[in-house]
Amino acid sequence: MPIIKHKQFIQAPVEVCFDLARNVDIHIETTAKTKEKAVGGITQGLLEIGNHVTWEATHFGIKQRLTAKVIHMEKPTVFVDIMVKGAFSSFTHIHQFKEEKGGTLMIDTFEYKSPFGPLGIIADKLFLEKYMTNFIVSRAKELKRIAENVK
Repeated sequence: MPIIKHKQFIQAPVEVCFDLARNVDIHIETTAKTKEKAVGGITQGLLEIGNHVTWEATHFGIKQRLTAKVIHMEKPTVFVDIMVKGAFSSFTHIHQFKEEKGGTLMIDTFEYKSPFGPLGIIADKLFLEKYMTNFIVSRAKELKRIAENVK
């Protein structure tokens, strides 16, 4: 089961980073490359514990839907979402925010299991783990850009 961990320092208060990371509208903005949009559950504003959101996006040229649920939240330091329906066999995404001098260290830990057993493991090694890493890093950089420009 691949585990992707990415750390991003952001020169902004922890509360700002936390709220941006759980904001559906900002998620849509930071994933524009995959044409991601919220089509079910909470479709705008801030996600709270127990909320579901269904995302529609294009990955590998295929339009896909994925429903995630926020299962844990400690404001403003951590929230966790899991996939309840979608292309993966499972995933857990832990979003952590640590106050540091001059800003916030945002830590994404994304653990997933590919479908299709041994074929999924091969897909991970060939392209999927790299693709998901790039997706997480790209979104973190966009969150940094937005947070550091909040007035």
